[in-house]
Amino acid sequence: MKILDVYNKFKLTPTKSSDCHLWDGKGKKYLDLYGGHGVISIGHSHPEWVEDLQSQLTTMAYYSNAVEIPLQQEYAQKLAAVSGVDNYQLFLCNSGAEANENALKIASVTTGRKKIIAFKGAFHGRTNGALAATDNPKIQSPLSGELTVEFLPLNDTDALKNALDEKVAAIIIEPIQGVGGVAMPSDEFLEVVSLECEKAGTLLILDEIQSGCGRSGKYFAHQWSGIKPDMITMAKGIGNGFPLAGVLVRKGIAIAKGMLGTTYGGSYLACTAGISVANVMEDEGLLNNAEKVGKYAKNKLEGLAKIRKVLGRGLMIGMEFDFPVKELQNFLINEKRIVTGGSSNPNVLRIIPPLTISTKEIDALFEAISEYLNK
Repeated sequence: MKILDVYNKFKLTPTKSSDCHLWDGKGKKYLDLYGGHGVISIGHSHPEWVEDLQSQLTTMAYYSNAVEIPLQQEYAQKLAAVSGVDNYQLFLCNSGAEANENALKIASVTTGRKKIIAFKGAFHGRTNGALAATDNPKIQSPLSGELTVEFLPLNDTDALKNALDEKVAAIIIEPIQGVGGVAMPSDEFLEVVSLECEKAGTLLILDEIQSGCGRSGKYFAHQWSGIKPDMITMAKGIGNGFPLAGVLVRKGIAIAKGMLGTTYGGSYLACTAGISVANVMEDEGLLNNAEKVGKYAKNKLEGLAKIRKVLGRGLMIGMEFDFPVKELQNFLINEKRIVTGGSSNPNVLRIIPPLTISTKEIDALFEAISEYLNK
Protein backbone atom coordinates (compact mmCIF):
# COMPACT_ATOMS: atom_id res chain seq x y z
CA MET A 1 0.00 0.00 0.00
CA LYS A 2 1.26 3.47 -0.92
CA ILE A 3 0.67 6.77 0.83
CA LEU A 4 -1.62 9.01 -1.20
CA ASP A 5 0.59 11.55 -2.96
CA VAL A 6 -1.03 14.88 -2.09
CA TYR A 7 1.85 17.01 -0.75
CA ASN A 8 4.61 19.08 -2.31
CA LYS A 9 7.58 18.24 -0.10
CA PHE A 10 11.06 19.49 0.68
CA LYS A 11 13.83 17.04 -0.20
CA LEU A 12 14.58 16.61 3.48
CA THR A 13 13.99 13.70 5.86
CA PRO A 14 14.58 14.92 9.43
CA THR A 15 15.47 12.23 11.97
CA LYS A 16 16.39 14.44 14.95
CA SER A 17 15.45 17.91 16.18
CA SER A 18 16.38 20.41 18.87
CA ASP A 19 15.22 23.99 19.36
CA CYS A 20 15.61 25.75 15.97
CA HIS A 21 17.45 22.91 14.23
CA LEU A 22 16.84 19.66 12.38
CA TRP A 23 19.24 16.86 11.43
CA ASP A 24 18.80 14.40 8.58
CA GLY A 25 19.80 10.74 8.57
CA LYS A 26 23.30 11.64 7.40
CA GLY A 27 23.87 13.99 10.31
CA LYS A 28 23.52 17.19 8.27
CA LYS A 29 22.22 20.10 10.37
CA TYR A 30 19.48 22.46 9.14
CA LEU A 31 18.25 25.77 10.51
CA ASP A 32 14.46 25.53 10.72
CA LEU A 33 12.80 28.89 10.07
CA TYR A 34 9.49 27.31 9.09
CA GLY A 35 8.62 25.20 12.13
CA GLY A 36 6.39 22.77 10.25
CA HIS A 37 3.87 25.47 9.17
CA GLY A 38 4.50 27.51 12.33
CA VAL A 39 3.66 24.67 14.70
CA ILE A 40 6.91 24.70 16.67
CA SER A 41 6.53 27.49 19.21
CA ILE A 42 8.84 26.68 22.15
CA GLY A 43 11.46 24.90 20.03
CA HIS A 44 11.77 21.35 18.76
CA SER A 45 11.86 18.68 21.49
CA HIS A 46 11.93 21.18 24.34
CA PRO A 47 13.16 19.14 27.35
CA GLU A 48 10.39 20.33 29.71
CA TRP A 49 7.69 19.57 27.11
CA VAL A 50 9.19 16.11 26.47
CA GLU A 51 9.40 15.35 30.19
CA ASP A 52 5.82 16.48 30.84
CA LEU A 53 4.42 14.30 28.02
CA GLN A 54 6.50 11.29 29.06
CA SER A 55 5.28 11.62 32.65
CA GLN A 56 1.62 11.90 31.60
CA LEU A 57 1.97 8.96 29.22
CA THR A 58 2.98 6.66 32.08
CA THR A 59 -0.07 7.53 34.20
CA MET A 60 -3.04 8.20 31.90
CA ALA A 61 -2.72 8.53 28.14
CA TYR A 62 -6.33 8.65 26.99
CA TYR A 63 -9.97 8.58 27.79
CA SER A 64 -12.79 10.26 25.92
CA ASN A 65 -14.92 13.22 27.00
CA ALA A 66 -17.35 10.74 28.54
CA VAL A 67 -15.43 11.30 31.81
CA GLU A 68 -14.21 14.31 33.77
CA ILE A 69 -10.73 15.44 32.67
CA PRO A 70 -9.51 18.09 35.16
CA LEU A 71 -6.50 18.84 32.97
CA GLN A 72 -8.88 20.62 30.58
CA GLN A 73 -9.83 23.20 33.20
CA GLU A 74 -6.19 23.50 34.26
CA TYR A 75 -5.23 24.24 30.68
CA ALA A 76 -8.07 26.78 30.30
CA GLN A 77 -6.89 28.65 33.39
CA LYS A 78 -3.28 28.58 32.23
CA LEU A 79 -4.27 29.80 28.77
CA ALA A 80 -6.21 32.71 30.28
CA ALA A 81 -3.21 33.64 32.41
CA VAL A 82 -0.61 33.55 29.64
CA SER A 83 -2.81 35.16 26.97
CA GLY A 84 -4.49 37.84 29.06
CA VAL A 85 -7.79 36.90 27.40
CA ASP A 86 -10.77 36.45 29.72
CA ASN A 87 -14.56 36.28 29.49
CA TYR A 88 -14.42 33.29 27.11
CA GLN A 89 -15.37 29.62 27.21
CA LEU A 90 -13.01 27.03 25.71
CA PHE A 91 -13.92 24.13 23.41
CA LEU A 92 -10.97 21.84 22.74
CA CYS A 93 -10.45 19.92 19.51
CA ASN A 94 -7.59 18.63 17.36
CA SER A 95 -6.78 20.81 14.35
CA GLY A 96 -7.14 24.31 12.96
CA ALA A 97 -9.64 23.27 10.33
CA GLU A 98 -11.76 21.58 13.01
CA ALA A 99 -11.61 24.71 15.17
CA ASN A 100 -12.82 26.87 12.28
CA GLU A 101 -15.55 24.37 11.36
CA ASN A 102 -16.89 24.53 14.90
CA ALA A 103 -16.67 28.32 15.06
CA LEU A 104 -18.64 28.67 11.83
CA LYS A 105 -21.20 26.18 13.10
CA ILE A 106 -21.58 28.06 16.40
CA ALA A 107 -22.10 31.31 14.50
CA SER A 108 -24.79 29.79 12.28
CA VAL A 109 -26.61 28.12 15.17
CA THR A 110 -26.44 31.24 17.34
CA THR A 111 -27.65 33.70 14.69
CA GLY A 112 -29.90 31.38 12.67
CA ARG A 113 -28.14 32.65 9.53
CA LYS A 114 -26.19 30.96 6.74
CA LYS A 115 -23.99 33.52 4.98
CA ILE A 116 -20.30 33.97 5.82
CA ILE A 117 -17.98 36.84 4.94
CA ALA A 118 -14.28 36.07 4.46
CA PHE A 119 -11.43 37.93 2.76
CA LYS A 120 -9.30 37.75 -0.34
CA GLY A 121 -6.24 35.57 0.26
CA ALA A 122 -7.84 33.81 3.24
CA PHE A 123 -6.90 30.28 4.27
CA HIS A 124 -8.99 28.64 7.00
CA GLY A 125 -8.56 24.90 6.38
CA ARG A 126 -9.27 22.02 4.00
CA THR A 127 -12.46 20.56 5.46
CA ASN A 128 -15.56 21.66 3.60
CA GLY A 129 -16.87 24.45 5.82
CA ALA A 130 -13.44 25.94 6.46
CA LEU A 131 -12.57 25.38 2.81
CA ALA A 132 -15.61 27.32 1.66
CA ALA A 133 -14.15 30.33 3.49
CA THR A 134 -10.71 29.73 1.93
CA ASP A 135 -9.93 31.90 -1.09
CA ASN A 136 -8.56 29.19 -3.39
CA PRO A 137 -11.00 27.67 -5.92
CA LYS A 138 -8.34 25.12 -6.99
CA ILE A 139 -8.69 23.14 -3.76
CA GLN A 140 -12.43 23.58 -3.18
CA SER A 141 -14.98 20.85 -3.81
CA PRO A 142 -18.53 20.99 -5.20
CA LEU A 143 -19.75 20.45 -1.65
CA SER A 144 -17.82 23.41 -0.21
CA GLY A 145 -19.10 25.47 -3.13
CA GLU A 146 -22.66 24.96 -1.88
CA LEU A 147 -22.00 27.17 1.16
CA THR A 148 -22.66 30.92 0.86
CA VAL A 149 -19.42 32.83 1.33
CA GLU A 150 -18.55 36.29 0.04
CA PHE A 151 -14.89 37.27 -0.23
CA LEU A 152 -14.04 40.92 0.35
CA PRO A 153 -10.78 42.83 -0.15
CA LEU A 154 -8.78 43.44 3.01
CA ASN A 155 -8.94 46.95 4.46
CA ASP A 156 -11.86 48.05 2.26
CA THR A 157 -14.30 49.62 4.72
CA ASP A 158 -16.88 50.54 2.08
CA ALA A 159 -16.99 46.98 0.70
CA LEU A 160 -17.43 45.65 4.23
CA LYS A 161 -20.34 47.97 5.05
CA ASN A 162 -22.06 47.21 1.72
CA ALA A 163 -21.78 43.43 2.18
CA LEU A 164 -22.72 43.17 5.85
CA ASP A 165 -26.46 42.73 6.48
CA GLU A 166 -28.91 40.70 8.57
CA LYS A 167 -28.18 37.54 6.53
CA VAL A 168 -24.53 37.27 7.60
CA ALA A 169 -23.88 34.78 10.40
CA ALA A 170 -20.17 35.48 10.78
CA ILE A 171 -17.15 37.31 9.53
CA ILE A 172 -13.99 35.21 9.72
CA ILE A 173 -10.64 36.92 9.37
CA GLU A 174 -6.95 36.25 10.00
CA PRO A 175 -5.17 39.12 11.79
CA ILE A 176 -2.11 38.07 9.77
CA GLN A 177 -2.65 35.89 6.71
CA GLY A 178 -0.30 32.92 6.51
CA VAL A 179 -0.80 31.13 3.21
CA GLY A 180 -2.12 34.41 1.81
CA GLY A 181 1.36 35.93 1.83
CA VAL A 182 1.49 37.59 5.27
CA ALA A 183 -1.01 40.28 4.25
CA MET A 184 -2.61 42.05 7.21
CA PRO A 185 -5.81 43.90 8.00
CA SER A 186 -4.93 47.19 9.64
CA ASP A 187 -5.74 47.68 13.31
CA GLU A 188 -8.18 50.40 12.26
CA PHE A 189 -9.92 48.05 9.84
CA LEU A 190 -10.31 45.39 12.54
CA GLU A 191 -11.89 48.02 14.78
CA VAL A 192 -14.41 48.85 12.04
CA VAL A 193 -15.13 45.15 11.42
CA SER A 194 -15.80 44.63 15.13
CA LEU A 195 -18.12 47.64 15.37
CA GLU A 196 -20.06 46.75 12.20
CA CYS A 197 -20.51 43.13 13.34
CA GLU A 198 -21.98 44.36 16.60
CA LYS A 199 -24.43 46.58 14.75
CA ALA A 200 -25.52 43.78 12.39
CA GLY A 201 -25.79 41.03 15.04
CA THR A 202 -23.05 39.15 13.17
CA LEU A 203 -20.45 37.13 15.07
CA LEU A 204 -16.78 37.96 14.55
CA ILE A 205 -14.32 35.05 14.34
CA LEU A 206 -10.59 35.74 14.56
CA ASP A 207 -8.58 32.90 13.03
CA GLU A 208 -5.42 32.89 15.17
CA ILE A 209 -4.34 29.39 14.16
CA GLN A 210 -0.98 30.53 12.79
CA SER A 211 -0.75 34.07 14.18
CA GLY A 212 -1.57 33.09 17.78
CA CYS A 213 0.46 31.56 20.61
CA GLY A 214 2.75 34.57 20.87
CA ARG A 215 3.96 34.67 17.29
CA SER A 216 3.21 38.38 16.78
CA GLY A 217 4.71 39.50 20.10
CA LYS A 218 1.31 39.41 21.79
CA TYR A 219 -0.38 36.12 22.57
CA PHE A 220 -3.03 36.76 19.90
CA ALA A 221 -2.22 39.05 16.99
CA HIS A 222 -5.63 40.77 17.11
CA GLN A 223 -4.69 42.09 20.57
CA TRP A 224 -2.59 44.76 18.85
CA SER A 225 -5.89 46.32 17.73
CA GLY A 226 -7.62 46.08 21.10
CA ILE A 227 -10.78 44.41 19.76
CA LYS A 228 -12.60 41.56 21.51
CA PRO A 229 -14.05 39.13 18.96
CA ASP A 230 -16.92 36.74 19.61
CA MET A 231 -14.71 33.74 18.88
CA ILE A 232 -11.00 33.02 18.55
CA THR A 233 -9.74 29.86 16.88
CA MET A 234 -6.32 28.48 17.74
CA ALA A 235 -4.11 25.49 16.97
CA LYS A 236 -0.53 24.92 15.68
CA GLY A 237 1.85 26.48 18.23
CA ILE A 238 -0.31 25.82 21.29
CA GLY A 239 0.73 22.14 21.30
CA ASN A 240 4.27 22.52 19.87
CA GLY A 241 3.71 19.53 17.63
CA PHE A 242 1.14 17.59 19.66
CA PRO A 243 -2.32 17.85 18.00
CA LEU A 244 -4.22 20.47 20.00
CA ALA A 245 -6.69 23.12 18.89
CA GLY A 246 -9.53 25.08 20.34
CA VAL A 247 -12.29 27.66 19.99
CA LEU A 248 -12.59 30.46 22.51
CA VAL A 249 -16.27 31.40 22.65
CA ARG A 250 -17.40 34.63 24.26
CA LYS A 251 -19.37 34.14 27.46
CA GLY A 252 -23.04 34.75 26.80
CA ILE A 253 -23.05 32.58 23.68
CA ALA A 254 -24.90 29.46 24.80
CA ILE A 255 -24.06 26.07 23.30
CA ALA A 256 -26.51 23.22 23.91
CA LYS A 257 -25.11 19.89 25.06
CA GLY A 258 -24.56 17.57 22.11
CA MET A 259 -24.10 20.45 19.64
CA LEU A 260 -20.29 20.11 19.71
CA GLY A 261 -18.15 17.04 20.27
CA THR A 262 -14.87 15.32 19.57
CA THR A 263 -13.34 11.94 20.34
CA TYR A 264 -9.76 13.05 20.89
CA GLY A 265 -10.05 16.77 21.64
CA GLY A 266 -8.84 17.84 25.07
CA SER A 267 -7.19 14.50 25.81
CA TYR A 268 -4.86 14.01 28.76
CA LEU A 269 -1.80 14.22 26.53
CA ALA A 270 -3.08 17.19 24.50
CA CYS A 271 -3.82 19.25 27.62
CA THR A 272 -0.46 18.30 29.09
CA ALA A 273 1.23 19.56 25.92
CA GLY A 274 -0.76 22.81 26.06
CA ILE A 275 0.03 23.45 29.72
CA SER A 276 3.71 22.72 29.12
CA VAL A 277 3.88 25.14 26.18
CA ALA A 278 2.21 27.90 28.22
CA ASN A 279 4.59 27.32 31.15
CA VAL A 280 7.68 27.48 28.95
CA MET A 281 6.41 30.62 27.20
CA GLU A 282 6.05 32.36 30.57
CA ASP A 283 9.29 31.05 32.07
CA GLU A 284 11.43 31.92 29.03
CA GLY A 285 9.74 35.21 28.13
CA LEU A 286 8.96 34.08 24.59
CA LEU A 287 6.38 36.80 23.91
CA ASN A 288 9.05 39.42 24.49
CA ASN A 289 11.55 37.46 22.45
CA ALA A 290 9.14 37.22 19.51
CA GLU A 291 8.61 40.97 19.54
CA LYS A 292 12.31 41.83 20.02
CA VAL A 293 13.74 39.40 17.46
CA GLY A 294 10.87 40.15 15.08
CA LYS A 295 11.71 43.87 15.09
CA TYR A 296 15.39 43.06 14.55
CA ALA A 297 14.53 40.75 11.67
CA LYS A 298 12.28 43.30 9.97
CA ASN A 299 14.93 46.04 10.19
CA LYS A 300 17.69 43.70 9.02
CA LEU A 301 15.79 42.10 6.15
CA GLU A 302 14.55 45.44 4.82
CA GLY A 303 18.20 46.06 3.85
CA LEU A 304 18.23 43.22 1.33
CA ALA A 305 18.58 44.04 -2.35
CA LYS A 306 15.60 43.44 -4.65
CA ILE A 307 13.17 43.43 -1.73
CA ARG A 308 9.94 45.40 -2.01
CA LYS A 309 8.84 45.20 1.61
CA VAL A 310 8.94 43.09 4.75
CA LEU A 311 5.47 42.08 5.93
CA GLY A 312 4.05 40.79 9.19
CA ARG A 313 4.55 41.21 12.91
CA GLY A 314 6.86 39.57 15.40
CA LEU A 315 8.07 36.20 14.12
CA MET A 316 5.48 35.87 11.37
CA ILE A 317 7.40 37.48 8.54
CA GLY A 318 7.00 37.68 4.78
CA MET A 319 9.75 39.02 2.51
CA GLU A 320 8.28 40.28 -0.75
CA PHE A 321 10.90 40.41 -3.53
CA ASP A 322 10.62 41.73 -7.06
CA PHE A 323 10.99 38.17 -8.41
CA PRO A 324 9.46 34.72 -7.73
CA VAL A 325 11.22 33.18 -4.72
CA LYS A 326 11.03 29.47 -5.58
CA GLU A 327 14.65 29.26 -6.74
CA LEU A 328 15.77 31.26 -3.70
CA GLN A 329 13.89 28.89 -1.41
CA ASN A 330 15.54 25.89 -3.09
CA PHE A 331 18.96 27.54 -2.75
CA LEU A 332 18.38 28.13 0.96
CA ILE A 333 17.40 24.55 1.75
CA ASN A 334 19.76 22.75 -0.64
CA GLU A 335 22.86 24.93 -0.41
CA LYS A 336 22.56 26.64 2.98
CA ARG A 337 20.41 24.11 4.85
CA ILE A 338 17.88 26.75 5.89
CA VAL A 339 14.21 25.77 5.79
CA THR A 340 11.75 28.51 4.82
CA GLY A 341 8.19 28.68 3.47
CA GLY A 342 6.37 30.11 0.50
CA SER A 343 2.82 31.40 0.09
CA SER A 344 0.11 31.99 -2.49
CA ASN A 345 2.07 35.09 -3.51
CA PRO A 346 4.97 33.66 -5.54
CA ASN A 347 7.19 36.63 -4.65
CA VAL A 348 6.88 36.18 -0.86
CA LEU A 349 9.34 34.12 1.17
CA ARG A 350 7.84 33.30 4.56
CA ILE A 351 9.50 32.55 7.89
CA ILE A 352 7.58 31.37 10.97
CA PRO A 353 10.37 30.04 13.19
CA PRO A 354 10.31 28.78 16.79
CA LEU A 355 9.80 31.67 19.22
CA THR A 356 13.12 30.76 20.85
CA ILE A 357 15.08 32.04 17.84
CA SER A 358 17.86 34.61 18.33
CA THR A 359 19.28 37.39 16.19
CA LYS A 360 22.13 35.04 15.26
CA GLU A 361 19.76 32.92 13.16
CA ILE A 362 18.32 36.02 11.49
CA ASP A 363 21.84 37.10 10.56
CA ALA A 364 22.47 33.66 9.02
CA LEU A 365 19.34 34.04 6.88
CA PHE A 366 20.33 37.55 5.80
CA GLU A 367 23.81 36.42 4.78
CA ALA A 368 22.46 33.42 2.85
CA ILE A 369 19.92 35.51 0.92
CA SER A 370 22.56 38.17 0.22
CA GLU A 371 24.84 35.50 -1.21
CA TYR A 372 22.06 34.32 -3.52
CA LEU A 373 21.28 37.85 -4.68
CA ASN A 374 24.94 38.55 -5.41
CA LYS A 375 25.48 35.42 -7.53
